[in-house]
Amino acid sequence: MSQDHRLPEDYPGLLRAWLAFVRPKTWGVAVAPVLATLALAYSERHVFDPVVAFFTLSIAVLMQIVTNMENDLGYTERKAEVGNRKGLPRATTRGWISRSTARRAIVVTGVLALLNTGVLIAFGGWPFALVGASSLIAAYCYMGGPKPIAYTPFGELTVLLFFGITAVFGTYYLQTHAWSLNMVLLGIALGSIAASVLAVNNYRDHEHDRSIGRKTLAVVLPEEVFVKVFEVLIVAPYLLVALMVVIDMSYWPYFLVMLSFVDCMRLPEKLRTLKHEALNAVMFSCVKLEIKFSVLFMLGALAQALLMHLTVSAP
Repeated sequence: MSQDHRLPEDYPGLLRAWLAFVRPKTWGVAVAPVLATLALAYSERHVFDPVVAFFTLSIAVLMQIVTNMENDLGYTERKAEVGNRKGLPRATTRGWISRSTARRAIVVTGVLALLNTGVLIAFGGWPFALVGASSLIAAYCYMGGPKPIAYTPFGELTVLLFFGITAVFGTYYLQTHAWSLNMVLLGIALGSIAASVLAVNNYRDHEHDRSIGRKTLAVVLPEEVFVKVFEVLIVAPYLLVALMVVIDMSYWPYFLVMLSFVDCMRLPEKLRTLKHEALNAVMFSCVKLEIKFSVLFMLGALAQALLMHLTVSAP
């Protein structure tokens, strides 16, 4: 048996190895914007197509999986794993999944994503071919290629663009074939929280990243400045929802998101005081914040739609 296929002593078993590779705990960052936007579309336009919603959710999960697998494999192929890294274990680096198996899994998932994109093209038109292709390219380029995005200060911006703005814009348009200002504001809001997840990840590993030549935002900015950027990423979404309500007070149920604000305000202090592996909990708290924020926004949007229906139907 080749070295590539020999299982290490710490092999956790087939299921746990693949869970480490695809990282399902991060899938909420992909699913949450879709759910919130489906509710926004119903609130504003009173439309909901369950078939389109299913394929929108599935492409979001597939893109997140591809991104996670590409990141895992790309990190290993660059031999970037050194002793001072404090992050979660990488399945290919540990030898739990061989590189050849990882490449095949990425190809299969990529093909599924392209097939899913084909369905979205049928519903939304050819612009979704560009959305699908650019998303796959971004997933690959984050840790692959000659100049990976992960080695630059633009990782958080990339997440905001693809896991916020692109996800929300695409979901909204597929349901409504229209645009709205609230769609733009929601895309920035959810993209900001998604970017905060990567921000914590990069802050946790900034010493390691500096040692291997990665110039992430956490590396190039002074620590206190970076913490301020993190605060903006998690507080701005609440201000953007407030702006939605100020523009049109009939959307006041959107303020339901404020029930998650207490969770938000605890995070900057934890980022300042916790170190190394302890920051993994902060990172997953950001994932939970996005899920909670999105679910609360969804409930608020559905409540707004119900109130408007009752108002219109009242004698």
